[in-house]
Amino acid sequence: MLAGRTTTEELLAYLVGFDTTSRNSNLRLIGFVRDYLEAFGVASVLVPSEDGEKASLFATIGPQGVGGICLSGHSDVVPVDGQPWTTDPFTLTPQDDRLYGRGSCDMKGFVATCLAKVPDMVAARLSTPIHILISYDEELGCTGVIPAVRKLGVDLPLPRACIVGEPTLMKVVDAHKSGVGYVTTVTGREAHSSMPHLGANAIFAAAELIAELDRLRVELIAAGDASGRFDPPNSTLQVVGIEGGTAGNIVPRRCVVKWNLRGLPDFDEEGLVARFDRFAQEVVLPKLKVEAPEAAIETHFTYRVPPLAPQPGSPAEVLAMRLAGQNATHTVSYGTEGGHFQAQGIPTVVCGPGSIDQAHKPDEFIAVAQLRACERFLDGLIAECAG
Repeated sequence: MLAGRTTTEELLAYLVGFDTTSRNSNLRLIGFVRDYLEAFGVASVLVPSEDGEKASLFATIGPQGVGGICLSGHSDVVPVDGQPWTTDPFTLTPQDDRLYGRGSCDMKGFVATCLAKVPDMVAARLSTPIHILISYDEELGCTGVIPAVRKLGVDLPLPRACIVGEPTLMKVVDAHKSGVGYVTTVTGREAHSSMPHLGANAIFAAAELIAELDRLRVELIAAGDASGRFDPPNSTLQVVGIEGGTAGNIVPRRCVVKWNLRGLPDFDEEGLVARFDRFAQEVVLPKLKVEAPEAAIETHFTYRVPPLAPQPGSPAEVLAMRLAGQNATHTVSYGTEGGHFQAQGIPTVVCGPGSIDQAHKPDEFIAVAQLRACERFLDGLIAECAG
């Protein structure tokens, strides 16, 4: 176990060394962090997943039971399978002014910086607490943080502001799009391909549905972004997968279409899905039922990442802009756990070291200068919370 003060780089090397790809458990990393915090007299609470294979960690430095500022980061990373890495992805590798490794940017760099500042937080005898929350399964739709967030204000303190440390180059982000995944399953009837009139071709039906999704996608582009703040400047819709068919001599009975939406903060997701479902039930399905009365088309969502909506003048925005030395906020099109905190009534912004351009790629890296900038940001936060 680490002893005494440890640098951000040293902590990042430990964190990167844990293979916390979302399909794996994160408990070894969480155990490491828990032991590290205990070495400085900081207790933590674990919020385990239903199967007990993963857990979020929540810790408070400073007075208990009062507001405070939450620093939030996730422990999981995306897979490296099939990516042409030139370094060992689970060994932090310094080259020039960069540190290479899976998760170095997204987002173990932020977590390591927060942990490196724990001794300073403890020594400052904070009058306003600083909370650290480390979650799991962010890369699977921001699902792992939900049980912990639901405890804030119930079993755990309710922060008065939250800073989610996703990579933003330390720019203060006050808004991002939602992210919602859907699966549409078409069920028809199998038949010999020489007798297609005895079957109901699920792939043909799915093709009509995909064409409708494409029409809706074009509508979203035309509707644009009234705020003028997002890139791309509209809500987006993408078909991301299709599976169907058994063999060349069988009319396909089943076809699955996977699609997703990334909506502007004020986007009417339910309205669009209702339109799509009406098209499916009133236009496409009746054709299938002519030959197969048992035919069906069903759409289910698989994950939902809520948007982060702007809250001008909120405690989180004012604090983060002051600490970052900025006078303007920014937006991003990717999703974060921030929407879950905001939905719990906690003013939230996103601000962290590194560039999203490096995330999820082979040879992911974070610039050392970004870690230094994050350290300065946290030094300012400690000074504020001590004052």
